[in-house]
Amino acid sequence: MHSDPRPHTFVALTGGTAERIASAAIHLGPDIEVILFPPWDCLPYDRVAPSKQAMGRRMDALRVWLQSSSKPRLLITSLKAVLQPTPPFSVVRESEVTLEVGQPFDRDAFRKFALRTGYLEEALADEPGELVFREDVVDIFPAGSPVPMRIVLDGSDRIEELRFYNAETQRTTKTVEQMTFGPASELILSSFSDAADSRPASVEEQLLQAYGTMPTLGDVVDGSLLSLQEGWDSKLDELIETIQDATDARAQSESRARRKPSRFYLNRDELLRELSPFDRFDIDYADARQRGPIEGRNRRKALVTFVDQQKKAGQSVVLAGCGRSMDNLARALARISDVTPVDDWKACVSAPAGSMLTLKCRLDRGFAVDHIQVVTTADVLGEETDEIDTSSFLNEPQIQLGDVVVHEDHGVGILQGLEILDIEGITQDAARLEYRDGGSVLVPMAEFGKLWRYGSSPETVTLDRLHTEAWAKRRTEIDKDIEEAARHLKRLAKARRETTAEVLVPPHKAYADFVRRFPYVETSHQSSAVRAVLQDLSSGKPMNRLVCGDVGFGKTEIALRAAAAVALCGAQVVVIAPTTVLARQHYLTFARRFANTDVKVEMLSRVIDQKTAADVKTGLGAGDVGIVIATHAVLAKDVRFSRLGLLIIDEEHKFGARDKQAMRSLSPALHLLAMSATPIPRTLQSAMIGIQDVSILATSPSKRRPVRTTLGPFDRASMRVALLRESRRGGQSFVVVPQIEDIDGVHEMLKDLVAELSIRVAHGKMKAAELDKVMVGFGDGDGDVLLSTNIIESGLDIPRANTIFIWRADRFGLAQLHQLRGRVGRGQIQGLAMLLADNEISGETRARLLTMEAYDRLGAGFAMSMQDLDMRGAGDITGDDQAGHMRLLGVSLYQKLLERAVLANGKRGFREQQDVAINIGITQSIPEDYVSDGTVRLNLYTRLLRAGDQDALDELEDEFDDRFGELPDEVSTLIRLARLRVAAAAYGVCKIDAGPRGLAMSFASKPTVKQRNTLTKFCQAEYRDERLVFTVSMDDGPQRLSLLEKVFRQSAT
Repeated sequence: MHSDPRPHTFVALTGGTAERIASAAIHLGPDIEVILFPPWDCLPYDRVAPSKQAMGRRMDALRVWLQSSSKPRLLITSLKAVLQPTPPFSVVRESEVTLEVGQPFDRDAFRKFALRTGYLEEALADEPGELVFREDVVDIFPAGSPVPMRIVLDGSDRIEELRFYNAETQRTTKTVEQMTFGPASELILSSFSDAADSRPASVEEQLLQAYGTMPTLGDVVDGSLLSLQEGWDSKLDELIETIQDATDARAQSESRARRKPSRFYLNRDELLRELSPFDRFDIDYADARQRGPIEGRNRRKALVTFVDQQKKAGQSVVLAGCGRSMDNLARALARISDVTPVDDWKACVSAPAGSMLTLKCRLDRGFAVDHIQVVTTADVLGEETDEIDTSSFLNEPQIQLGDVVVHEDHGVGILQGLEILDIEGITQDAARLEYRDGGSVLVPMAEFGKLWRYGSSPETVTLDRLHTEAWAKRRTEIDKDIEEAARHLKRLAKARRETTAEVLVPPHKAYADFVRRFPYVETSHQSSAVRAVLQDLSSGKPMNRLVCGDVGFGKTEIALRAAAAVALCGAQVVVIAPTTVLARQHYLTFARRFANTDVKVEMLSRVIDQKTAADVKTGLGAGDVGIVIATHAVLAKDVRFSRLGLLIIDEEHKFGARDKQAMRSLSPALHLLAMSATPIPRTLQSAMIGIQDVSILATSPSKRRPVRTTLGPFDRASMRVALLRESRRGGQSFVVVPQIEDIDGVHEMLKDLVAELSIRVAHGKMKAAELDKVMVGFGDGDGDVLLSTNIIESGLDIPRANTIFIWRADRFGLAQLHQLRGRVGRGQIQGLAMLLADNEISGETRARLLTMEAYDRLGAGFAMSMQDLDMRGAGDITGDDQAGHMRLLGVSLYQKLLERAVLANGKRGFREQQDVAINIGITQSIPEDYVSDGTVRLNLYTRLLRAGDQDALDELEDEFDDRFGELPDEVSTLIRLARLRVAAAAYGVCKIDAGPRGLAMSFASKPTVKQRNTLTKFCQAEYRDERLVFTVSMDDGPQRLSLLEKVFRQSAT
């Protein structure tokens, strides 16, 4: 940093650039206090407000900057952030809370602070700006923090612990002694009651109305040195123009007029006046020479050679990076040199000349300065990656109050709520279920294990009637069909075990050379998927593997390596894509990667002329073509193969069961690799119950940012501003409609709305050559906006596209919406997806669309597929009927019954937890003052009742303590009862009854003599009336529970 002791403000062109510079500055200058001040993550005067996270980070940055500091200070921001004013300093200073372990905690004051500063009370705090109050635990997700915080109180309302926890699992990750955090909004109310329903429509107007005159960022950083990133002048013009467009568009809107930009945002003249008093510090880049990537066929070896040369020339080398890639390269370098880890740039400068150093810092590219050569892991291996936690991807969706549920004995009803059930002084929670014609039933807590989420909306489902034979009859019929389905699966599994396939092991050197051409860092999930694929190919059994990974997470590389492994053995590979556009894209990728091999890659689709197609078919029959990229055309009867070894299906959810069967019939013992970002529910269900092998890729490209997704009605001003903004920053946009009939009307609207932009049109009824020309041309930059049907959803890769409007989003499925959203934001620029739908859409449709808003993170495709499976069912996985038994029973219960049937038919790998009813006269409840939210209590009950082993109960007991505080006696009793159920189930016990004079155990099937003798080690018993009866006096429930625990504990020894 410059030697001037004054603070320094650096203004980057964009928020993304500011983020990357701040990240590097934190690592390179640990003695410097680096403060990042981000812009809002929405357009000017937009109907979509800034996120609580964006506003929280801004307020945190202002709060820290306004405090005194003894360290040199660097504030990094962007031009967009500089153009808008900030809340008054007095508001910022008063809008923070510091908590320390041991200090008193005023619940009421804390709640009032949180609510008036923008936080929302929820059942779970798993998103920024959310808050949960429990008896001895308060969870809050500070809006400016990347992780949520848990406040644990002792009995006297003092803070006992401060913990950070994982938002997905809700489990503690770290404890701290002190925590300071700020608001979740820039609009701070004098009291929470000031929140009015009739607020102005935009955040800008709300702030002006609340504060009147507002300071600018220039007021905030007054007295600091100022640096502006090169090119700021032209970028400023672009931003000012966007603000003006937004103002003009709003002024023309019939429903929402807006103030001029000078009333809120600074204009050019105002900004220049703001900047003129500052001492400018122009950064001289002359001393730092940018490095290019390390070149060479084997880049690791090239790096070793480079380091050796530099050290001999007296130069120090710093390897900068993070994660596995850094560790792997450091190990390689350690073979030729001592490698010294350092913590910051100061240590790099002070190290002796000729040193080999490693610095944990993510930089875009390397550079050289003085006697130091900085090489990044990206220079050697390509872009790095960030790991995403996938532990919760396969979690069963939680039951919510108001959901449609299915009770194993009563059928389909609506869960209305929880009530207290008192039977002879023994209390427990019970669920009130509503049925057809006004019928209702109370289900005691002990039967919550029989409740399953159905998945559909109450508006679209037919409820059962109580006290009729209809449900029992339906269950009997379905059980028979499921038994047959299980037998069919058993036959399939047996046939698969007995079928042999060609053993394919690629030649080591040729395959290694191919792998080295991969220009990026291989992620851990890619590595494990490749290993699994190679093992499958060499097993001698037909591979049947699904690779599920979000858009852009590296599925194509798995396909390339699988194809290489097979083609380098001399066998042939077919890659089938659902559209000609995607097939062409794959062809270019495969042809480029196999260019320096002996493997010939060809394409077969409707856009190939007849002569070329005939030549490709001849080559396939003769074995000259090793890999063919194709559409359905490859399934034609005149296509023959010499030695077909592998079929790869991309976007497999686009193909029906008949298509897939035709593909499998290409060869009797074909290896099959399917790829999907959002697998169809039937396929996902198959993977879940073990019929199909599955590999999950959940590692994102490091520079790719989640696409911000919003749901709302069509708004002319918002669309115009977004489309113009995208064009001005050199990007492109999509407007997608559900039907070809919608094209003309929307096209006319767009020509009127954004006449200055060029609009291209694409849909499925265009001639193949014409469609290909439009799509390829748009990918090459021809056109600002592509108006299309969902034909673009299949794998189209246009890095410049960052904005998408989906017209009538309610007419698309979740899988389609996720794929469409994946077409934008594939580079470093923040992507924006706007789902346009009328306010009058049904509750179920709105829930589906809100799922898109909720799952806007990278890696959400698999989680969304689970949600889709839950919402619309997986259908009969052994056939094509999506509206069969799954719809009659609901997803979860169907899953359980199918697993039970498969287990009964001898398929290994499944274990059903035996239901054990325990009636011993003891209170079984989670106190409401311990877990106040009924939905959370209900799901905790079901997890306790379905826990399959003692380890799961250990984990659940820890979770209770972690999330809700010290366990009350009632919850400790519940967990003891759950442990008793697990122990009893292991002996085939299905029911335990106990009273003052004894207890009795009933069995699912007649117990063996050994089972009876084992259970009577501790206490004598008599087996009569198909029950094991213990005659012993026990006055109350706790005594009976203790005795039963001793019985099973002694039996286990």
